[in-house]
Amino acid sequence: MKIQELHFLTVDDMRMIRIMVKNQLKKLGVTKISIAVDGQEAWDLLKASKENGLEKPDFIISDWNMPNMKGVELLKLCRADDYYKDIPFLMLTSETEIGIVKEVIAAGVDGYVLKPFTPDKFNQELAKVYKRKILDKKVA
Repeated sequence: MKIQELHFLTVDDMRMIRIMVKNQLKKLGVTKISIAVDGQEAWDLLKASKENGLEKPDFIISDWNMPNMKGVELLKLCRADDYYKDIPFLMLTSETEIGIVKEVIAAGVDGYVLKPFTPDKFNQELAKVYKRKILDKKVA
């Protein structure tokens, strides 16, 4: 599956970051982008897609630190649910504390981008996760 065909869910409480991520995805040719302002809204969207037989996202890009539900909590919920456990998950964060980094790695994050990020850095990490979780999986 080409990256342009994927359905992305972008989760961030900062409007500017949501716009930056959405614009970057559009530059890559992505047209299916869902937006959530925090982990709880994202989880509600995910549950609704499952319950109503709607298309689930193929890829999640989430901030770490948000009100209502942090990105790591969303990640843990996804990894604990058979329906969502294999969705590639890219974490965006300004958190650099080693304990936080270890927590998201232990929770099963597929990639990690520090804020502020450049479009090139975002694209590089997105491409790594896409290759490892989607392209290489299809070949296996």
